[in-house]
Amino acid sequence: MDKKINILVVDDSTVMRMIIVKHLKIMGFENIVQAPDGVAALEIIQQGGIDLILSDWCMPLMYGIDLLKAVRADDAMSRIPFIMISAEAQDHLINMARAEGVSYYIIKPFTQAVLHAGVAHVLCRPPADSP
Repeated sequence: MDKKINILVVDDSTVMRMIIVKHLKIMGFENIVQAPDGVAALEIIQQGGIDLILSDWCMPLMYGIDLLKAVRADDAMSRIPFIMISAEAQDHLINMARAEGVSYYIIKPFTQAVLHAGVAHVLCRPPADSP
């Protein structure tokens, strides 16, 4: 797992962003950018260079599911692994995220081990079009 990748953490809660960043740093990741909502996140992603997105679902201005849809709809961004981290645990919402192409879904509250497993899962699997 490449620890030098650029990670974007998107959550309207400053505290939650700090928790996720702390866990990522414990895992050895250093290149971490933060955004407080989906609109700000989309601007960052469109600039290029983001290798992994971790996003909350419920945020002002743009929900995480809408950010996921925007990322998957754009050829330049569509292959970026996208982990949804949310308190939204209803099956129909998780299935909606899967249908929109989420790479992994983590339910809050979560542990360091759960976050590590999710990140490892999406970073260690081959791209969708490889054999």
